[in-house]
Amino acid sequence: MMNFTVSGMTCGGCVNAVTRAVQSKDPTAIINVDLSTQHVNVNTILTIDSVEQLITDAGFPVLHVQQDHA
Repeated sequence: MMNFTVSGMTCGGCVNAVTRAVQSKDPTAIINVDLSTQHVNVNTILTIDSVEQLITDAGFPVLHVQQDHA
């Protein structure tokens, strides 16, 4: 599981944009977004760098990244 703190998300449209960005490269990715904390949790086969770039390219700056190794 990858955990990102993402700036600039304010609405459901933002959640959809982030979700679509990641799922454009991995349609099976599971993305959970908490707008109140600006946290995005991603479960995917993609690398953490790839996911960070996809979110950034969608227009949302990634402020912090953490990967859980479980």
